[in-house]
Amino acid sequence: MDFDPPADQNMLVETVRRIASKYGHDYYQEQSANDGRAQELWDELATNGFLGVNIPEAYGGAGLGITELMLVSEEVASVGCPLLLMLVSPAICATILARHGTPAQREEFLPPLATGKKMAFAITEPNAGSNSHDIETVATKDGSGWRLRGTKYYISGFDEADQVLVVTRTGTDETSGRGELSLFIVDTQAKGLTATHIPVEIRAPEKQYTLFFDDVLVDDARLLGKEGQGLRQVFVGLQPERILAASISNGLGRYALEKAAQYARERVVWDSPIGAHQGIAHPLAKAKVELELARLMTQKAAWQYDNGKNAAESANMAKYAAAEAGINALDCAIQTHGGNGLASEYGLADLWGMARLLRTAPVSREMILNYVAQHSLRLPRSY
Repeated sequence: MDFDPPADQNMLVETVRRIASKYGHDYYQEQSANDGRAQELWDELATNGFLGVNIPEAYGGAGLGITELMLVSEEVASVGCPLLLMLVSPAICATILARHGTPAQREEFLPPLATGKKMAFAITEPNAGSNSHDIETVATKDGSGWRLRGTKYYISGFDEADQVLVVTRTGTDETSGRGELSLFIVDTQAKGLTATHIPVEIRAPEKQYTLFFDDVLVDDARLLGKEGQGLRQVFVGLQPERILAASISNGLGRYALEKAAQYARERVVWDSPIGAHQGIAHPLAKAKVELELARLMTQKAAWQYDNGKNAAESANMAKYAAAEAGINALDCAIQTHGGNGLASEYGLADLWGMARLLRTAPVSREMILNYVAQHSLRLPRSY
């Protein structure tokens, strides 16, 4: 068992950090505060091939894996620039397309994604919550195409995307009564599709939207994968989603602890650095331990996924552990800074909303605990 990263991964991390550091958290703050979209950072990462690392070489990507995409995401977050669309566009959408798309769909959509084009993902609905079987957005056959009707909720970065991958109901299983789901690639400018911005208390470049599908006509060629098999196809992308969510939390935790440790070494009160006092040192040390454990589980999950193993348990555990470690590290960093922890110039408190979001989305900690209880401990199903 070798824990030393290969030289090419070290080079990837160093290059990504060099690029992201040119922008840093000040840039991220400015974009978030002024309705920006962090496009310059995104474009430079794309130009250097880092947003297509997990896309097959035949379609313009590097042909690597979720491990490499996870490293890119964590490193960008570690300089104070957590990018939610990394877990949406290259992780979810590109992965599902590469696995289940038709040859024509892969040719049309994967090369643009490899060069930085964005695709949003729409599964969440107001009435379905975590129960995807209760999705109410319906796709009805209409000649050579489909008509989509329904509402999607909390769709990240819709305004930045050219297409959105939509999870719909196309039938009902007669035995279980559960929805039979199908996936469609829909142009964000499609007739009948409208979006409303959802104001949230999260400072981030990516904005949240409610989408309304009012008889949106979609060609048969935009049905992704097999009709009625959408939920199975979605899970091909949801494990990478959890791994990438963990990577963002891990990066945020690293960013916070680095700032906290530097401040604790330099801030002198009563003739000694505050980091010399256990009341400061021990919470930071505990946060460091928890963060490194979360990073190990995230690396394990990515390795399992890339090697064709069942990564469901490890991906869920990584997402849970990283979200808890990340928000704890940020809280310890704010506390270490005292009143300065809430000052904008120190670049900590403005990340609280993002860190807190990652405990709830893209899958809540409670649903992860349900999964672990049922599948890892073989306890009776609770819902």
